[in-house]
Amino acid sequence: MGSEIVIAFTLVLLAGLATAVGGAIAVSRATISPVFLSTSLGLSAGVMLYVSFVELLGEAENTLTEAFGSSGPWWTMAGFFGGIVLIGVIDRLVPAVINPHEMSGADEASDVRRGQLMRTGVFTAGALALHNFPEGFAVFLAALQDPTIAVPVVVAIAIHNIPEGIAVAVPVAYATGSRLTGFFYSLLAGLAEPVGALVGFVVLQAFVGPVAMAIAFAVVAGIMVFVSLDELLPAARGFGHHHATIYGLVAGMGIMAAGLAAL
Repeated sequence: MGSEIVIAFTLVLLAGLATAVGGAIAVSRATISPVFLSTSLGLSAGVMLYVSFVELLGEAENTLTEAFGSSGPWWTMAGFFGGIVLIGVIDRLVPAVINPHEMSGADEASDVRRGQLMRTGVFTAGALALHNFPEGFAVFLAALQDPTIAVPVVVAIAIHNIPEGIAVAVPVAYATGSRLTGFFYSLLAGLAEPVGALVGFVVLQAFVGPVAMAIAFAVVAGIMVFVSLDELLPAARGFGHHHATIYGLVAGMGIMAAGLAAL
């Protein structure tokens, strides 16, 4: 059993580190241009929206319908909008780094943009960490049952974790002027996956059943949708490249669609 746990944890760790690979790809560019920022942030929104509506909500509704019958969709809806309310309240309570209504010149405007992007990067990292935490737990349990089945699942998750790393690293790197900081945030978001596996195995396995996990998926979906609409897309369009934002959005959805189809 010990070797099976090591193998399962290693697989989850590799899947999580793929987020750092995405971060490394993003910050390795010689310059971070406005077009690249618009495209990357749009891609990030596409990734998160598609995952939320197609994967997380679908899985939550299936499980909750099994458990509660015709009231299952209502439980899913409650979790989804509960997640939106939760992140909305947090968004209101966390003060903006800079007040955009008090800027008076070009330097202040630049500082506002950097403050907004830092906020966007931190919120995105938090939302993706919440998503990766239960995902790591689920993959870990699958790997324990049959590693040969879990390997293609881990590969697919690793592939779709790469754009998630880009989603975190790009705004943070631009906001702080430090590529290393952008990469570090993407690494932290990815490490939520193995941490979820470890905590889930040690603590949650005995207490959290399929219903609680399904509600958690619905809540995370709500959080990710809010972050996409309130943070990522406005930040992307703020760089003045509307079409690049839309192209990135569609590309992000396409990447996630392909990744989930491989599962």
